[in-house]
Amino acid sequence: QVQLVESGGGLVQPGGSLRLSCASSGSIYSINNMGWYRQAPGNQRELVAVITNDDTTTYADSVKGRFTISRDSVKNTVYLQMNNLKPGDTAVYYCSAEYSSWPPTRGWGRGTQVTVSS
Repeated sequence: QVQLVESGGGLVQPGGSLRLSCASSGSIYSINNMGWYRQAPGNQRELVAVITNDDTTTYADSVKGRFTISRDSVKNTVYLQMNNLKPGDTAVYYCSAEYSSWPPTRGWGRGTQVTVSS
């Protein structure tokens, strides 16, 4: 059974930093890409950042220059370093992975809460 387990969320003051981690396990397929999405109350889930298996990265405009996505392909783990956090970054952050089955399948973590408040 495929599992994506996130960690690293919490409460931080504006201007602070957090690092999220997400480990994938249980899949017999390789990973095409991994990414982070977030959903704030009353809003739709939105892409934050994604990294492909050739290390190409994509970021939402709202986080460019503040967030950095990286991965450890050996550990099937993706990280999101979040700096200069703003109250608008408050949301539940979800990890997602696309696997190389055919057709490709996508798995989701349960989410981790990030709250930016003074």
